[in-house]
Amino acid sequence: MLAYLRLCRFPTVFTAIADIAAGFLLSHVFLQPLPEFLFLAAASACLYLSGMVFNDVFDVKQDTEERPQRPIPSGQISRKNATLFGAGLMVGGLGFAYAADVRSLIIASALAVCILLYDSVMKRTPLGPIFMGACRSLNLILGASTAGIRLAGAFQQPLLWVALCMGIYIAGVTWFAKREAKLNLRMPLLLSLFVIDIGLIGLAIWLGDFAVRLGLPLPPGIANPTSTLVLLGVIALTINRRALSAVFDPTPEKIQPAIGVMLLSVIVLNATFIYFKFGSEGIPLVIGVLLLLIPAAGLRRVIPMT
Repeated sequence: MLAYLRLCRFPTVFTAIADIAAGFLLSHVFLQPLPEFLFLAAASACLYLSGMVFNDVFDVKQDTEERPQRPIPSGQISRKNATLFGAGLMVGGLGFAYAADVRSLIIASALAVCILLYDSVMKRTPLGPIFMGACRSLNLILGASTAGIRLAGAFQQPLLWVALCMGIYIAGVTWFAKREAKLNLRMPLLLSLFVIDIGLIGLAIWLGDFAVRLGLPLPPGIANPTSTLVLLGVIALTINRRALSAVFDPTPEKIQPAIGVMLLSVIVLNATFIYFKFGSEGIPLVIGVLLLLIPAAGLRRVIPMT
């Protein structure tokens, strides 16, 4: 069981569930209807884990050279069984999406295609980070896929802006992690951190209520924008401090923990979005999302996130 949990990098799945919570709450009134939210969370979790599995299925040769301790190259799990496991997770994800709504199945299918394209082909091209960012954006949109009565309800503001900015953020993280198992070059790490910060600045435009001044059609939140900007600033400082430490010492021992912080920050960012929309009334929801940090950080001690 531990080998399969390592294969799908299980601690990272809580970031995907946090995406669904943010996507759902930015487009619905609290967690109503609850069954739809639960089906979407299950769909996202299955699709996300399947992507992690297929990542290793397609990377056996590279992992044999760089990460021989991973479950497939170490012989703990055969490539065939890993493929079946990943396929089962993907089918399960699509099934849960269909249980939520046909519109959810459409978004989930697009997400599944992006996952497979990234893992099989795009990861080895310059477009790899863009495809990974698109996967994160689609995951947020999946959370909103049952909003309204038409599919267009999933593409409303501010969710669309948030999904775009989070896609940019994850594209930067993906670029940062491209050579995580090797001694890296400082310039690519610095440039990828610049992309990460562009995504965070984009989020600050909405969370700081600067959209009106810039002529962007983003509805304001209820919470004080100063408080949400302070929260975002703390997150950004934490990420940049860890990332710059890896830039100055570009070894796997510095890069991999920095990536872990970047991924866990996704949960905190999603909680910040929810707080900005609902204000003090949404604090129980914010706490619920932040609680996802506990299993993610706890399991990270025994199951690597990268």
